[in-house]
Amino acid sequence: MVTDSDTSPSGYVRPVIDVQALAGLLDGEYADIRGLVRKNLTAYAGVLDEAEELGFDAFRERVREVVVEMAATGQTGMGFPEEYGGGGDVGASIAAFETLAFGDLSVLVKVGVQFGLFGGAILQLGTERHHKAHLPRLITGELMGCFAMTETGHGSNVQALSTLATYDAEAGEFVITTGTDQARKDYIGNAARHAELAVVFAQLEVGGEQRGVHAFVVPVRVGGEVAPGVRIEDDGRKMGLNGVDNGRIWFDGVRVPREALLNRFADVTPEGVYQSPIDNPDRRFFTMLGTLVQGRVSVAGGAINASKVALAIATKYAVRRRQFTAASDTDEQVLLDYGMHQRRLFPLLARTYALHFAQDVVRTQLHEVFSAADGDERARRELEARAAGTKALGTWHATRTIQECREACGGAGYLAVNRFAALKADSDVFATFEGDNHVLLQLVAKGLLTHHASEFESMDQLGMVRYVTNLAVETVIEKTSAHKLLERVRDLLPGGDEWDQEAGLLDSEYHLAMLRFREEHMLAGVARRLKRGMDRKTHPGVVFSEVQDHVIAVAHAHVERLVLEAFVDKVGQVPDGDNKVALGLLCDLFALSTIEADRAWFMEHGRLTVQRSKAIRREVTDLCRKIRPLATDLVDAWNIPREMLRSPDLVG
Repeated sequence: MVTDSDTSPSGYVRPVIDVQALAGLLDGEYADIRGLVRKNLTAYAGVLDEAEELGFDAFRERVREVVVEMAATGQTGMGFPEEYGGGGDVGASIAAFETLAFGDLSVLVKVGVQFGLFGGAILQLGTERHHKAHLPRLITGELMGCFAMTETGHGSNVQALSTLATYDAEAGEFVITTGTDQARKDYIGNAARHAELAVVFAQLEVGGEQRGVHAFVVPVRVGGEVAPGVRIEDDGRKMGLNGVDNGRIWFDGVRVPREALLNRFADVTPEGVYQSPIDNPDRRFFTMLGTLVQGRVSVAGGAINASKVALAIATKYAVRRRQFTAASDTDEQVLLDYGMHQRRLFPLLARTYALHFAQDVVRTQLHEVFSAADGDERARRELEARAAGTKALGTWHATRTIQECREACGGAGYLAVNRFAALKADSDVFATFEGDNHVLLQLVAKGLLTHHASEFESMDQLGMVRYVTNLAVETVIEKTSAHKLLERVRDLLPGGDEWDQEAGLLDSEYHLAMLRFREEHMLAGVARRLKRGMDRKTHPGVVFSEVQDHVIAVAHAHVERLVLEAFVDKVGQVPDGDNKVALGLLCDLFALSTIEADRAWFMEHGRLTVQRSKAIRREVTDLCRKIRPLATDLVDAWNIPREMLRSPDLVG
């Protein structure tokens, strides 16, 4: 920790971080549940060793034991209703999951499959009959289940699933059938060994009429043996997460009672009459999927916290490890004193803090939407888009951060005992499960382009092209404020040939104006390209493919802007003092390093001169120097249990 007397030659006074207070700020309103999870992580710290020491099957069983024992403490059931043994707090359930990511990620994902996907589907898609039948045993881990949505041949295209559920009115049963290997359920967590029940997503057919994708509770094991008509195959070893028993499932005319349909949004009478409070089938489908958004919010939080583990290890190693001699000293210099090492780690540190606060916003939105008595459709759509975007940026950030931290620890980072091997292998899939990141960013862009129109739910990518084309493009552009942002940016830049290139660089209004301008300029550009393509009578699918890179870019820019706004807002809420100063440094670093990373775009579009671009680069370097003496305190504020850092070679 630095002292009040620490100053730079320019008179800059280094802040003294109150680590405990900063940790409290980061834990927020869920400090108690996070504390419980940290306690449980410490109690089961041995699972990190067991991941390497136990055989394949033995480790799967050990992960199951740990999950069930953690469930007994209440940490995994926070999101379920109290009358069934849960905690009745959706936000707390996300906070618990995020904190669990400090530990073994197989345990994390097993928890996510059991309580988030399987349990969440029964809670959100089912009704009282399903809740009474399954939730009490599910919450304790006595009843294990799986979430059978993904099919080998369809991936993210859930609406095109091929598994068929046909209603037999005479028997009062649904018949579940996997027609081909392309329709088999694949990569399904808990399927290969532990699941007794599966929530199966299938095309519902009633009276010869297709009614779209619905969910059913289907037994896949009875008395520990695979159920009749069900075939299960183990997916085997994976790149990581080998404590989770992923498998493939086929159904050959499996019959389940009419009550097996999770009927919150649709039902079938005994006589075979289909009923739903939502007439539009597309809107019904997207409403159903929207209730499962909790999974994406959870994955984002888990990825961000996995990044914290990597950064904590790399930072602590960098203040211990010495290499080469400084010009004015005979002792070797610690790694973190090198400017390049600061440049490698500190922008990632700043971005992790930024994503932490952005995740706070998403978690709060989720809690409010799921706790509200009335369903606010606009709030739900905004939550879905924000959750999708945060998940994409958060998981990509984890992949990048863990790799950079591994390299920053040299050969020591390559040893399994120092956690990077498991962190890399286990987190890599985060970028593709709960939705491929590029597909999720298309969802974000669709929301931007349609301005949350009432047609949003029923709109595929071709519908989006047609919708935007039918608008006057000038209306899309008019709804942006790019021209106003341009004026604001100009106001912030001193004029004349003698301007100070450093002026305004640490102004959060300048940072926000730059990111808002980029987003809204890109958005208007995509709208123009879509209209131009349709004016040429080009097929909508071809038009969309031609602009797909622009669609992804505008969504990425939009989410980065939201992340910066969340960080700026949080800094504004912190009481004056050294912690606020430290967070301000990180916020400035996140903003300027984001602009620096895309400085070619800003220069191409006239928002940066060559001189100002160079000034931003210098300022990023200077911010890294200012953060250097604070770095250890900043990672300590994450309050990662020492046992979870492991890494005796790196952190001592």
